[in-house]
Amino acid sequence: MKIKTVLFLIVYKSLYLCIVKYHKMDNIEFHHILPVQIRFNDIDKFGHVNNTVFFQYYDTAKTDYVVQVCPNVDWEREAIMVVHIESDFISQIIGECKVGVRTAVSHIGNKSFTLKQEVYDMETNELKCTCTSIMVAYDLINHQSMLLPESWVNAICKFEGKNIATRSK
Repeated sequence: MKIKTVLFLIVYKSLYLCIVKYHKMDNIEFHHILPVQIRFNDIDKFGHVNNTVFFQYYDTAKTDYVVQVCPNVDWEREAIMVVHIESDFISQIIGECKVGVRTAVSHIGNKSFTLKQEVYDMETNELKCTCTSIMVAYDLINHQSMLLPESWVNAICKFEGKNIATRSK
């Protein structure tokens, strides 16, 4: 039994180092940080934040990012939808942690953009979880995807401090 435990810890530490290395290779600079309050019902019977709750934290930060960066979105006609999401859970969060979500757009296409996010401990800077989402602009009137408005693209590039748009004409 002890051998399995040791092997698990070795694999776990290797996975952690691998994920952190991958994270650093992305070279993402986060300009948007949102502190998140851990709620009583976020904690499961094991005493840590349940993995499903991380996606609520990501959604809260996504919404705040868009509201802050693209203030003139007509939410009655336009929407932004998640079409793909993947996450790597690195370290557990216990109830006393002060966590935040870092958010950045890493790529902009014609109708979609890639969002990178991290949940981290704001006191120790320990990375807790990473997330990559593909977001698509959606026309609520015609019920179909739409080109990202130029005003959104310009606002995001300005906020991120670089041109991340690779739109085809």
